[in-house]
Amino acid sequence: MAKAFSVLSWNVEHFGKSAKNSNQPKKPIGPIIDLVAAQKADVIAIYEVVGKIVFDEIITRMPGYSFHITEGPQSQEILLGIKNNISAFFSQKTTFKSGASMLRPGALLTINKNGVNYSLLFLHLKSLTEPKGFGLRDDMTERAIKFKKTLDKAHIAKGLPGKSNFIFMGDLNTMGMNLTYSDKDITALEEIERLNKRLSTKSVAMKILDKTADATYWPGSKSKYDPGNLDHIVAAEHLKFKSFDSKPVSVRGWVDEDTNAKKDAWTDKFSDHAILYFELQMVT
Repeated sequence: MAKAFSVLSWNVEHFGKSAKNSNQPKKPIGPIIDLVAAQKADVIAIYEVVGKIVFDEIITRMPGYSFHITEGPQSQEILLGIKNNISAFFSQKTTFKSGASMLRPGALLTINKNGVNYSLLFLHLKSLTEPKGFGLRDDMTERAIKFKKTLDKAHIAKGLPGKSNFIFMGDLNTMGMNLTYSDKDITALEEIERLNKRLSTKSVAMKILDKTADATYWPGSKSKYDPGNLDHIVAAEHLKFKSFDSKPVSVRGWVDEDTNAKKDAWTDKFSDHAILYFELQMVT
């Protein structure tokens, strides 16, 4: 089956943020952009973008792409890059701020390939294990599910077979909820399982895609926290993907290093999140 397009999804920690009392970013931007370019994805999504310097440098270093970035009062943005040979339409979805002004909006990219539409929604959900953080994540994922149903209705109204070609992805921050000394605490794994259960209903028909590595977040070898499974690709069940070691999503970065010291060095240079990469096959 032929490839429709490939996608890179990566949370680059405070990408472009300046050091205190300095006009320079905390981490050199060039190596990070070069690593993104080396993946040769048709679509790239970078989360936690801070500062215009990132936008200026990435359009210089990656001239074969068109770029879009979310805007608003929030301090971190989502930056999308699309290869110039891809027909796509970008729109900012403020409904995914869940009524909280400082939360990040969603970034929606609609791609048309050989007359077929594919809807890609990029999200950076609220972190924290406190009930408020968990509740906001729950609300934002519910909005993504309702959006899928809206797309399905529009798909059927056009007389098209099956359901819409919808994928949502990003740093979903599935870290559970801690009520402190309560038997109602929810582990990170339970939060993921709850989401998968909601997705698997007949009316939604989506699933969290398996990855070549479960953990995508590296807190550091000296941290009291364990590596976290925070970043995900959620896709309509009928969609097909290229296989990487029998998994549809390839996780790249610190997970490829064979010692904790090397993992620490990678995250110090790039990000505490790994890269997610997938290739979607054509829908016929």
